[in-house]
Amino acid sequence: MQELFKEMIKNEVKPLLVRHGYTKKGLNFRKVDGNLVYTFNFQKAKYNTVSLVRFYINGMIHSTELAELQIVTPSGGVVEEQAHFICRIDKIVPAASDRYSLTPDTDLVTFSKELLSHLEKAVEYMENITSARDIVEYYMNITALHLSEETFHYLLQNGDTTAVQKYLQQLHAKYGAQKRWAIFEKKYAAIFASYGL
Repeated sequence: MQELFKEMIKNEVKPLLVRHGYTKKGLNFRKVDGNLVYTFNFQKAKYNTVSLVRFYINGMIHSTELAELQIVTPSGGVVEEQAHFICRIDKIVPAASDRYSLTPDTDLVTFSKELLSHLEKAVEYMENITSARDIVEYYMNITALHLSEETFHYLLQNGDTTAVQKYLQQLHAKYGAQKRWAIFEKKYAAIFASYGL
């Protein structure tokens, strides 16, 4: 099944993503477009066997604009090409699987057709994210803690205090009762103070 997986990546997945401007390195497909780097990662599950290969498809986008807002590493640099937008394919393509499986019983024609259809829709979804603001909006819409510090920096640098207040209220409503909220509240207060708020 491992060979079948490799052949599928080489003969089915790679041609589709190359048509969209992606280049392949290992199980990653990458495309640079201005300040954004789009990546699709095919992540094999830990416990695959001779007769079973399971894998996940992760979609990721790195924004150089958001990278500039991130906290520096202990060595003083920003983490290179850290994904700012990251999700499994089923989060952006509802018909997609959270995990794909290849077995000796898999109907390869149907499997490939569905997989390529899901990938095509995922490419379309991700390529509609064309700016740092789109990434920020995605996480604000789902009220996520992921990227929240960068989101506050981004909004405050752009003078969008209305969105800042709304997002803070959303986060507090969703996470305010959790013990960890005090940690985030302290971080957010420091960010607001740095902008004189």
